[in-house]
Amino acid sequence: MRNKLAENIYYVGVNDRKTEMFENHMELPNGVSYNSYLIVDEQVALIDPVEPEFMAQYIFQIKRILGAREVDYLIVNHDEPDHSGSVGAVLREWPEVTVVGNAKTFAPLENFYGAIANKKIVAEGETLSLGNHTLQFFMAPMCHWPESMVTYEQTSKIIFTNDAFGGFGALNGGIFDDEVNLAFYEDDMRRYYANIVGKVAMMALKTIQKAQTLDIKMIAPSHGLIWRSNLQWVIDRYTAWSKQEAKEGVVIVYGSMYGNTGRMADIVARGVADAGVKEIKVYDVSKTETSFIFSDIWQYKGMILGACSHYGSIFPNMVGLLHEIGEYKPQNKVVGLFGGASWSGGGLKTLKENAEACKWNIVGEPVEVKGAPIREEDIEKLYNLGLEIGKAIK
Repeated sequence: MRNKLAENIYYVGVNDRKTEMFENHMELPNGVSYNSYLIVDEQVALIDPVEPEFMAQYIFQIKRILGAREVDYLIVNHDEPDHSGSVGAVLREWPEVTVVGNAKTFAPLENFYGAIANKKIVAEGETLSLGNHTLQFFMAPMCHWPESMVTYEQTSKIIFTNDAFGGFGALNGGIFDDEVNLAFYEDDMRRYYANIVGKVAMMALKTIQKAQTLDIKMIAPSHGLIWRSNLQWVIDRYTAWSKQEAKEGVVIVYGSMYGNTGRMADIVARGVADAGVKEIKVYDVSKTETSFIFSDIWQYKGMILGACSHYGSIFPNMVGLLHEIGEYKPQNKVVGLFGGASWSGGGLKTLKENAEACKWNIVGEPVEVKGAPIREEDIEKLYNLGLEIGKAIK
């Protein structure tokens, strides 16, 4: 079995179903793939190696195709270690290989892996002939590191996009988009986008626009599915996510020590539903890992945050989500706030401070409840907050 993208172009990636946390902070319930590609021509090019834990499997797959032939070029589209981590091992296996990158590639790469003897620096639009195949390089800075670039193979019209157009989820048999149920992968793709590329959404959009000027028959990212039949499907989604074209829906996230703030969240959610909103996601920040919550925040118009106080500040588990929101700054959101207090306040106060710093579009009067939501006045305020948010996004 050899996974061919086109004549003499092969998929030599690996699946990772063992790693629990991507980048040690995002859960991987469905795993992740590390995609790499091999072009066998008069000269051999290897595009984007894999995570180093899988080197034995990776080298086996390459040699199964190449036999005794050497790898002439190693194309590094992105320096991040989940891709570049096996550069050192590739150099040890094929000492004469020339590493190809742009002017910003080699300083961080050598900081990670030491001096590289044979290197070729390529510029925007520059080409590299392998024989019957010609590679062309386009810079994609901050999609999502400064040195990021994409590689376009002119003969087969395949673009190798590294992190752009990628997604979480191991490839379970099918490696191409037309071999799988796309709905199965969509949530993992959006979560990948929101938490990895979302911070540089405008740069991602520029990369998409640049790619659309080329004649592309296939998109081959370094994580997730290879796109050969449904290119517009993935381009449309990445474009919408990059433009932050949010859908009608509300995400309610709460942090609660003893359940009282959770009860408040349910009252708020009832108000949102009575406004006619059908897509409502309610999350306990202590139970659901932040990347899943942030993925839904990215896709929906409404965001309602609630947290109890903790020693005059905010419930600790809410801090990570607030950091994510502050770093990535999702746009076009309608935001509501509520909080709980006992002997001290602080939860709602901290949410307000974050709202001011991030210039959120606050709708309705923020609600703070002392103790439990048992007084009719408090219940009414919480319900009306949800109702206002729901009406605002309708």
